[in-house]
Amino acid sequence: MHAVILKTWFSGEVTATSRHYVDRLFDPDPQKVLQGVIDMKNAVIGNNKQKANLIVLGAVPRLLYLLQQSSSSDMLRTECAVVLGSLAMGTENNIKSLVDCHIIPALLQGLLSPNVSFIEACLRCLRTVFISPVTPVQLLYSDLTVIPHFICLLSQSLHTQEYITQIFSHCYLCLYCSITNSKAFCCCCNTPDHQTVLFNHGAIQNIAPLLNSSSPKVRMQALKCFSVLAYENTQVSMTLVNVLVDGEPLTQVFVRMMQRDKPIEMQLTAAKCLTYMCRAGAIRTDDSSIVLKTLPCLVRMCSKDRLLEERVEGAETLAFLVEPDVDLQRIASVTDHLLAMLADYFKYPSSVSTIADIKRLDHDLKHAHELRQAAFRLYASLGSNDEDIRKKITETENMMDRIVSGLSESSIKVRLAAVRCLHSLSRSVQQLRTSFHDHAVWKPLMKLLQNAPDEVLIMASSTLCNLLLEFSPSKEPILESGVIELLCSLTQSDSPALRVNGIWALMNMAFQADQKVKMEIVRSLGTDHLFRLLSDPDPNVLMKTLGLLRNLLSTRPHIDQLMGSHGKQIMQAVTLILEGEHSIEVKDQTLCILANIADGNTAKELIMTNDDMLQKIKYYMGHSHVKLQLAATFCISNLIWNEEDGSQERQDKLREMGFVDILHKLSQATDPNLCDRAKTAMQQYLA
Repeated sequence: MHAVILKTWFSGEVTATSRHYVDRLFDPDPQKVLQGVIDMKNAVIGNNKQKANLIVLGAVPRLLYLLQQSSSSDMLRTECAVVLGSLAMGTENNIKSLVDCHIIPALLQGLLSPNVSFIEACLRCLRTVFISPVTPVQLLYSDLTVIPHFICLLSQSLHTQEYITQIFSHCYLCLYCSITNSKAFCCCCNTPDHQTVLFNHGAIQNIAPLLNSSSPKVRMQALKCFSVLAYENTQVSMTLVNVLVDGEPLTQVFVRMMQRDKPIEMQLTAAKCLTYMCRAGAIRTDDSSIVLKTLPCLVRMCSKDRLLEERVEGAETLAFLVEPDVDLQRIASVTDHLLAMLADYFKYPSSVSTIADIKRLDHDLKHAHELRQAAFRLYASLGSNDEDIRKKITETENMMDRIVSGLSESSIKVRLAAVRCLHSLSRSVQQLRTSFHDHAVWKPLMKLLQNAPDEVLIMASSTLCNLLLEFSPSKEPILESGVIELLCSLTQSDSPALRVNGIWALMNMAFQADQKVKMEIVRSLGTDHLFRLLSDPDPNVLMKTLGLLRNLLSTRPHIDQLMGSHGKQIMQAVTLILEGEHSIEVKDQTLCILANIADGNTAKELIMTNDDMLQKIKYYMGHSHVKLQLAATFCISNLIWNEEDGSQERQDKLREMGFVDILHKLSQATDPNLCDRAKTAMQQYLA
């Protein structure tokens, strides 16, 4: 009972005190108002409850009013900005309240003042507001005069330099920061358009000198700016290569900042700058600054003596660096026992943790999943091309078990990273036949496909495509699990990537499959939908659908059965594609389907009785592209093959249509494959 009374009394006292602070803001005496603001500033420091009370009681609109009044003294306006900045350092709800009260336009207007202390206070508050994830960063770019004015204010003081550069890049670039494939960094420069705005207003030239600032904070924030600007931006990266800082190339400044005696944050951010420039094509992957400096620096960040967040950043940045380059993957995989070092990411914090700080231990326990996520991503990049590296990864301590566990983790980001890793390893024929089969990875993969966001579905279905290859032992149990319906549903997705993967998996499934599987695919997919896919606007979907059709139309009994039930529709689809504006690859695949049809016992009559189709084949035999000539000639070869019933009649008809003359001409072609194929066809007439 006493506890309840005490709590109520205390709450009432705080509210009364807070109201007193707000009331003093309305005093007619400017000096008393100033003293009231100063007292309020002292009262809210470190007191989130007091901050919330003041916001609820309406302190913010009054502070903004006083801040914007020309009659207010510079000291009063400055103190108002300081209090607002302190209120912004509370909770996210505080930030939302401040933004709703239009604090940002008021503070931006304050930057036009000639008083540097007031400008610094406004910038400090803006910095606090903009580093919050709940603040719409577009508010910084909606007024076209803001960024150029920020650039001009860089010369005012070390504080303006620190706050402005922090606003431009208030948090680290975070690769894969969002599962939704949104722009992969969380900062005020978070779209290519924002990068362009900063670039066009001279951000590079004005921020570069700050890398040699006497203030460590300014140097660090300037460095972060360059990592923001360079990320996936070729224009910026190409410009940075030619920038000099006090006569020293900017790239060498970054290299110098990666030295072991520099702060870890600086080493890591400089490595990210060079990584992004390399990925943008501004620095060669075999450049010494990458191979001998950046890559080793990032590997160092993966060491278990580094903080959790440093290990995460190091691994993810290294994954991004080596992702497209097999030589960097090979170098990284043998640097400082990296593969084994990453295995420690799954044991953190250990039961005998050396972390003495309880808060740090609590933090790391809550964020340990980020380590697993980063490790999976780096393993995925390292194993994306080289068979030996994939083998080493799978032989790393309990690796396959860890991937299987990762596929069912509560964190969606860990699941995505785990399936990325699995996808990378699934490119190995050896691993498909051994590790994947031994650990039955298809089971958790199928479970993952049942209910997941599109980004996870895309990677999981792409992995499934590999598990359905003809030589994969997993193909049979996956088929028996009833996967066809699931894959057919993917082909109806709004996502082109999911449609591609769905049809790709069906294509792999149909390869050398028995008739029962093929007919189940056709039944589940539906002929109407199958032919709609042949007119899909995405060329990749079209190519895979043609591949599926080609695999369905293989072996004579299967060809004849499918053409017997759907021949008219298939011939119409082939005609439309051969007449349409499609790539050489699409038309080649279509002619190969036609060649398969020509190999059927009864199906070939659908071609022989279609003079329009025969004329199209003749046209492609005379095409300028050898690939299409080869496919069309193969089609004719199948139609006139001697050992089959009715071959004489077919030969006679095609002779009358002028095909023999074309074959004779092609038998003298400069391309050896085309020449041989034409001669093989000609021999059918001579036999």
